[in-house]
Amino acid sequence: MELAQYIDHTLLKPDSNHNDIARLCREARQYGFAAVCVNPCDVKLASELLADCGVGVCSVIDFPLGKSTPAVVAFEAKEAIGNGATELDFVLNTGAMKAAAAQGADSRQYKALEQEWEALNTMVHSHGKSIVTKLIIECCYLKDEEKVLACRMAKAAGFDFVKTSTGFGPGGATTADVKLMRETVGATMGVKAAGGIRTREDALEMIAAGATRIGCSRGVEIVRHGAS
Repeated sequence: MELAQYIDHTLLKPDSNHNDIARLCREARQYGFAAVCVNPCDVKLASELLADCGVGVCSVIDFPLGKSTPAVVAFEAKEAIGNGATELDFVLNTGAMKAAAAQGADSRQYKALEQEWEALNTMVHSHGKSIVTKLIIECCYLKDEEKVLACRMAKAAGFDFVKTSTGFGPGGATTADVKLMRETVGATMGVKAAGGIRTREDALEMIAAGATRIGCSRGVEIVRHGAS
């Protein structure tokens, strides 16, 4: 297993600067990570530094709360694509998801989420570029039945991945959540485990549970540990 190819090398700290992003991109090139995951303001620099090397550039969208309006989310996504993003990690509006789960498929909230997600994926894929979309579900706030519903809706709306967390909430990735997500979405959809993954053992456990991508800020340590 080439573990580096599973890893989104991540830097989302509020105090990060251009030197930090440059280092992140150098490391991504050196180790062959799947992508770097950065804030929207850093997408343009990262895309320039990683041009033509095969490492993707992932931007978080509506991060970390998922509480912007659909128009703002769509604008942020368009701008990220224009700046060179090849992957977009959208944050779920957790309150809206919980309301949709409580009220059922015929409710206004359920239909609003359904329409918003379908419209986002249609917009993203209308740019003529191959853009990977992921929905961050922030599992620590949801009951299992709500996680299952979110995964089913994400798959139906056309997302390529579901993701466990932002890493900014009170809980991160768990093997139980990854297993549940994998069982729900089946074999063809991606599952990204993120939040609190610090060691090679953590990463391997998530992959064994069904993750096809790992989001973490310690990718270099994880890969070096495996090479030692």
